[in-house]
Amino acid sequence: METQRKTRIQMENEERILDAALEVFSAHGFRGATIDQIADHAGMSKPNLLYYFRRKQDMYEALIARLLDTWLEPLKELDAVGDPLPELQCYIRRKLEMARDFPRESRLFANEILQGAPRIKRLLESELKPLVDEKAEVLAGWMKDGKINTVDPRHLIFSIWSTTQHYADFDVQVQVILGPDLGAEGRFEDAARYLDKLFLDGLKP
Repeated sequence: METQRKTRIQMENEERILDAALEVFSAHGFRGATIDQIADHAGMSKPNLLYYFRRKQDMYEALIARLLDTWLEPLKELDAVGDPLPELQCYIRRKLEMARDFPRESRLFANEILQGAPRIKRLLESELKPLVDEKAEVLAGWMKDGKINTVDPRHLIFSIWSTTQHYADFDVQVQVILGPDLGAEGRFEDAARYLDKLFLDGLKP
């Protein structure tokens, strides 16, 4: 049976709802969020919202699926035939740019993980783990060839995740500690220079 194509208005309303849901979920988590809150943020009635998404779970799953696609893209682009240090520098920069540009998505993901990933564990097992395993083999190959220093490749990936996503998940803390001058928009470029030195100098053979 052929799926009926959505109209432009329907697609715009879905995006409006998902943007509102992202705001509410990232602030309150799945359990604390309500459909009424999401409808209020979307500026539409609850019955109208439920026309597009019947359950809170449906909105959440749509956001998580989209988030994982976005989150995994930089790691997918880590090229096994590329020059290791520039490849890693590009990956670190992309992850930091995502912390800058997608802070709500980062908090949504962090909230889900802190709750034990009850709604996305299957996706972590089927999508995230195989990709990390694949790229860990790439890193291990570079280490074996003497192109970068030998460290645990999976813990290296964890370290890049934790240091870059810190600037999204704890951005308020970062800005308070850095103050009005260092905590301005340039904080991300400052962080990029620091992380380049931390990781690239440490991995340089």
